[in-house]
Amino acid sequence: MPALYITEAEVAAHIDMETALEAVANIMPAYVRGEVVDYPRQRVRLPHSMMHMLQAGIPAYNLTGYKAYTSAGGKARFWVHLYDATTGEAVAVIEADLLGMLRTGAAGGVAARALARADSQSVALFGAGWQAEGQVRALAAVFPNLARIQVSARNAERIASFCERMKETTGLDIIPAPSAEAAVREADIVVTVTTSPKPLFEAEWLRAGTHITAAGSNSLVRREISEATLKRVDVICVDSREVALREAGDLLPLLEKGRSHPGRWVELGELLAGWRPGRSNAEEITLFESQGMGVMDIALAARVLERVRAAGGGTPLPY
Repeated sequence: MPALYITEAEVAAHIDMETALEAVANIMPAYVRGEVVDYPRQRVRLPHSMMHMLQAGIPAYNLTGYKAYTSAGGKARFWVHLYDATTGEAVAVIEADLLGMLRTGAAGGVAARALARADSQSVALFGAGWQAEGQVRALAAVFPNLARIQVSARNAERIASFCERMKETTGLDIIPAPSAEAAVREADIVVTVTTSPKPLFEAEWLRAGTHITAAGSNSLVRREISEATLKRVDVICVDSREVALREAGDLLPLLEKGRSHPGRWVELGELLAGWRPGRSNAEEITLFESQGMGVMDIALAARVLERVRAAGGGTPLPY
């Protein structure tokens, strides 16, 4: 069977948020059971660009591979490379901008489904970019009674465009926030997906029972959540302790001061497998600190590959 090149358009035609939610929800318990292999993100920094790579292998799918992406000039470009885990032969190269957005949103959605109150209706969203779209689509799929999302970002025109587009996509009431404080004080769920180097809201704005998904701080120079907020959090969930210890800009300052410990952090897979408890009552504040893992990308890419093959799609590669 020839190796395939799969385009963004083909990815869009063959997966959706429901597929991404299912892929993440299934692979994370496998990760904590030791049934997959995952290596944290590696970065090559050069004067004008950066190369990022996340590697993983899933024996049950007979696949190994990596997601590679470059960032330069304000743009990022994404690909997933898949190989046969038995023979080592190339299987596919997949354009992965949409794929990555869906899996990042799905990770937030799976965690929110496990940690947020089931009756959550109001969301405060920080960010109005591509990754923010994934978070909205995931929450819309997970919480059928969601009533309103209030959006805060630096650019008012971008907020307005984002709200209009996402209203059409989800049918939800998505509006610009009158202020960050007003949105957070009303929210059952707070989502941050920015590149901010400093906290986005004050701890005292949070009401009891709020769930937070922090999806932007995957670097030591980024920090969306304050130490004061972390002191109020009852449950801290991470996708992987190993990954969080490398790049969770929100958590590491607290760790360095001895005010937290990785053993207290619950991994998402542990939560889904029932190994560790999550929310225990309606008053607790919970946090999912999302950095992203290659095993999530490979799991979703496997579904893309299966469906594209079944449809006779993809372009054969000359190797």
